[in-house]
Amino acid sequence: MSRRAPKLGRGVALVGAGMSKFGAFADKTSRDLFVDAFNAMTKSMDKAINTEDIDALYVGNYSSDLFEGQGHIAPIMADWVGLVPKPATRVEDACASGGVAIREGIIAIASGIYDIVLVGGTEKMSNLPTEQVTDTLASASDATYEGSCGFTFPGLYAAMATAYMDKYGASVEHLMKVGIKNHNNGALNPKAQFNKTIKDLMNSRIEKAKQKGEQIPDWHDEIDFLRDPRANPVVAWPMRLFDCSPITDGAACILLVAEDLAKNFSDDPIYVVGTGQGSDHALHERDDLTSILSARIAAQEAYKMAGVTPEEIQIAEVHDCFTIAELLAIEDLGFFKHGEAFKATEQGLTARDGLKPINTSGGLKSKGHPVGASGVGQVVEIWHQMRGEAGPRQVPGKDIRLTLTHNVGATGGTCVVHIFQRR
Repeated sequence: MSRRAPKLGRGVALVGAGMSKFGAFADKTSRDLFVDAFNAMTKSMDKAINTEDIDALYVGNYSSDLFEGQGHIAPIMADWVGLVPKPATRVEDACASGGVAIREGIIAIASGIYDIVLVGGTEKMSNLPTEQVTDTLASASDATYEGSCGFTFPGLYAAMATAYMDKYGASVEHLMKVGIKNHNNGALNPKAQFNKTIKDLMNSRIEKAKQKGEQIPDWHDEIDFLRDPRANPVVAWPMRLFDCSPITDGAACILLVAEDLAKNFSDDPIYVVGTGQGSDHALHERDDLTSILSARIAAQEAYKMAGVTPEEIQIAEVHDCFTIAELLAIEDLGFFKHGEAFKATEQGLTARDGLKPINTSGGLKSKGHPVGASGVGQVVEIWHQMRGEAGPRQVPGKDIRLTLTHNVGATGGTCVVHIFQRR
């Protein structure tokens, strides 16, 4: 039986978006961060919102149970932003929790059940030491066949990276260039966890060595710095420290409304024109480690719904939990042919001033990766870029009308893609 083309029952618009500062905050809980994000969202709006008008809340969160010892967080978030007794639902899909929460909000409005929906994501990860954070995140892999063998996510993505390098001839330096590019963008983002370029970090190390009277490192450029195991140790070869997204606390919020209500809240709303979601086998079951089925399926569904092609997408925020993940993403999304993404990155095509700017926010690599909030944080960046409000990181020379976000859970067991249009 042929499947009908997916479509939204009614139009959905984005009318506000905001995020907390991303980083490590010993004095804040996930609810504090959520309030920060909610307040930033309301400030982003052209017209005020009365919380009494919000019909429901969807919260992306991977594991506040393990990170903070706090389950059942959706009603707590609702309480802290004044939404009780409105329905509040937590959505868990590993690192795609935020993106799937957005999709649930879109579906709720498109179905006609609700008119105005708050979608947020939050994660407070820094309470635990690194080893326990690693173990907590590893529970999103296949615990029976991957976790029991000692695989953590750096190891799983290292397997994907080595497969990609073997198949297409990419090198560790190509992975490094993804990180350099994203740190260049994150340096312009005041809410990024690491708002410094790799060159800034390199020069800071050199200056510290001078101040301490130590031997001055012989680094000629960022690649030299990233090759040095003292500055950039191997985590799981070929993944080094600067190939990995950091442990992050943070939250993000967006407000979705029925399309016919959009101008009541925004002079310049952004419209949701496509959404797609897919799933994939656990990594150990896949025949090919160099592509993610769920991403291809989610992208195809979103493109079909929006009636657009990959070539028409002007900028995108993609899930770069590791540098290899960005290369896989921009191939699975159809921006570049398989095996060509590392060449495109090397040529500057994915830079902020390139043909297809990717991760202008700094991506998860530089902006930070509070796993339940990351998918929502991607949309915050899209909101600012499409409205010309991204400040020094605004993509130059483009009237941005069509954008995409791509949010992956684990090694791609889940992927959700959203497409946005400015009219």
